[in-house]
Amino acid sequence: MKCPFCGAIDSKVIDSRPTEDGEKIRRRRECLSCKKRFTTYEIVETVPLMVIKRDHSREAFDRQKLLNGMLRACEKRPVSYQQLDGAVSNIEQTLLNSYEREITSMYIGELAMEQLKHIDDVAYVRFASVYRQFSDVNTFMEELKDMLDSRSKSSEK
Repeated sequence: MKCPFCGAIDSKVIDSRPTEDGEKIRRRRECLSCKKRFTTYEIVETVPLMVIKRDHSREAFDRQKLLNGMLRACEKRPVSYQQLDGAVSNIEQTLLNSYEREITSMYIGELAMEQLKHIDDVAYVRFASVYRQFSDVNTFMEELKDMLDSRSKSSEK
């Protein structure tokens, strides 16, 4: 950290504590050259996640938009808000851990379906029907058959 008094780049941290809002770290420093003290603030650098949509347009990732889509799929189902909020948190953490800053909406939809598959089968099928844009009943039935086949394979283990 460059000293505001003499311009030297070497300093030591004397005291460190969070600010009142908890969003920053306040550090008291002492310049090793001129011995004067100064304060710096450290904040987390956030780079927004960008979603590449089907039409190739881009928009910032919106956690609430994902949660709303999953809530719609779970309407009138025995799924708590906490379960869905946890699922959205898992998806968001997966996206942040990937180090990719541009993610396709297709990938986010796949992650959402994977989470819903573990929460509620009906919600999963509802979400998949909208997300995958089933064109006819046969496509819908194929998805149901795949889901039932994977369930029977996992119960055989």
